[in-house]
Amino acid sequence: MYTLENKRILVTGGTGSLGKVLIRRLLSGELGMPQKIIVFSRDEAKQHAMRVDYLKKARQDGAEAHRKYADLLDYRIGDVRDFHSLASALKDVDVVFNAAALKQVPACEYFPHQAVLTNIIGPENIVRAIQEHDLPVEIVVGISTDKACKPVNVMGMTKALQERVFIQANMRCPNTRFACVRYGNVLASRGSVIPLFHEQIKHGGPVTITTTDMTRFLLSLDQAVDTVLAAVCEARRGETYIPRVPSARVTDIAALLIGERPIETVVMGIRPGEKIHEILVSEEERYRTIERGRYFVILPNLPEISVGEGVQPALTDEYSSANYVMPAPELKELLLSHRLMIDDSRKFYEDEFLR
Repeated sequence: MYTLENKRILVTGGTGSLGKVLIRRLLSGELGMPQKIIVFSRDEAKQHAMRVDYLKKARQDGAEAHRKYADLLDYRIGDVRDFHSLASALKDVDVVFNAAALKQVPACEYFPHQAVLTNIIGPENIVRAIQEHDLPVEIVVGISTDKACKPVNVMGMTKALQERVFIQANMRCPNTRFACVRYGNVLASRGSVIPLFHEQIKHGGPVTITTTDMTRFLLSLDQAVDTVLAAVCEARRGETYIPRVPSARVTDIAALLIGERPIETVVMGIRPGEKIHEILVSEEERYRTIERGRYFVILPNLPEISVGEGVQPALTDEYSSANYVMPAPELKELLLSHRLMIDDSRKFYEDEFLR
């Protein structure tokens, strides 16, 4: 099995919600202790906050931890849109996790060209740098979203093209393995619905719901990272890893977070670019989707890199959030297990990665 022992790793978007948890997991050495982790992002304030946070951890854990964090973590200010800064960061790197993205659906609708620059040109710059500079990168994992499946919004369209850029890159860069992961809503990540509901409840409401029919896949940040690490270890060229996770009605999430509090809910209507239900595997993709351990794996659509002949499909229909809805008691247990419920003292959840 592929390990990260002594590897040099680049995490684009390393100061984001997923990036921070991914880096924490990489530092744990669960897949082998890397030689270097490069945190690449354009936000100097977030990089400074991360550096200070790890210095605090080092003081708490002792001198050995301080040396580990100081030696392993390398912070680089840059943007995936900028080919030259990205190419410089990729020098001597073995593994790339591309977590840089514009991911807010309404923002991408109003600024589609900005979404194109980050979500499509950024990945293309990674591939181009590896190809033109003949870089010895072993694997690139692109982080995608359920919105890339049968996309109806700019964010999903650009992420769908990111997937295709990375899948086709296996032909352009035959010495590098490119794979993707695609997953749904991450519980409590920045900009997601649960922090929004908490903030609205904190201020006495109302809690705003776009439509009463809406469902979403739900998984924790650690489950998202599990999927990313499974892909880096197991994915073959051009494959897309999909976690098998439950979904929930957004109205059920709101009701459980509100509890017995006298807080009104208001239906606002669907925002620009929103879907009622999300899909992780489409009807067309199911014919080349297999099971591998805890994951569905979509095989590449390009015949030059496909090994999908004679594959027995793992699904009989598309993998939609409408078909895997948790009952309210099960959803409550999920929220409680991740400390996302508000207790009777009105103390709000805290997450060290989201403060």
